[in-house]
Amino acid sequence: MSTFLWLLLILFVLLLAVAGKQGMRAFFGLAINLAAIFLLIILINWEFNVYLVTILISFVILAVSIYLSADNPKVTNHAFASSLIVLAIITLLIIPINGIANVQGFSTESSEELEGLLLAVGLNFSNIAFIVTVIASLGAIAEASMAISADLNELIKSTPEISTASLYKQGIIIGSQIIGTALNTLFFGVLGENLSLAIFYIRLHYSFAQLINGKLVVAAILDLVIAMIGVLLTIPVTTLIVSRSHATEHKIKDN
Repeated sequence: MSTFLWLLLILFVLLLAVAGKQGMRAFFGLAINLAAIFLLIILINWEFNVYLVTILISFVILAVSIYLSADNPKVTNHAFASSLIVLAIITLLIIPINGIANVQGFSTESSEELEGLLLAVGLNFSNIAFIVTVIASLGAIAEASMAISADLNELIKSTPEISTASLYKQGIIIGSQIIGTALNTLFFGVLGENLSLAIFYIRLHYSFAQLINGKLVVAAILDLVIAMIGVLLTIPVTTLIVSRSHATEHKIKDN
């Protein structure tokens, strides 16, 4: 059995031991999302419309990540709605930023690995950069929306008569409490992924100008910043959706 299969088995056992049935659902969701990524690669290879395919696969990934992580329909519906809104916003943001940054394709540091390979494969690397940036931000958006939606739902359960203004204020407070850990998770994830690249630059004594203009560095920072923006947008959007839903329910009860 390969190392990868052993790790999957350990992950599955730990999920069952810690979370039970919910852990099994999380593992199942992970398998679906992995299949969705492979489907995305296949469809792009078959030259389907990149933007349409990316949005559809992102829709699937968000739905699986959110609806298989909780049983409360209110929590999941609010989180999913806010995630879609944030996804739409950052998609509109990514398209012009990728064009301006011009970080698509391979860098000079990749030249040794590319020797002897045929690069005329007919891929639009600008589209690939768009896909990578969108997919990289989905996990952080889903996690933040679920955390805020679940916390606000518990607050509503404990204090049913809470006003819309107070609920929105509490949502922002909750968001400010989780934002530090969310941003640190994103930062250290990108740092860990590119640690070998950082050591490579240090060993070659790159100047600060060379560093900030390096394609690989700019691409990593771009993905990080877009994901952070997604998390920051998720907080007010989710809070607003939950607050509006709570206000609507109160009006229905009063009538």
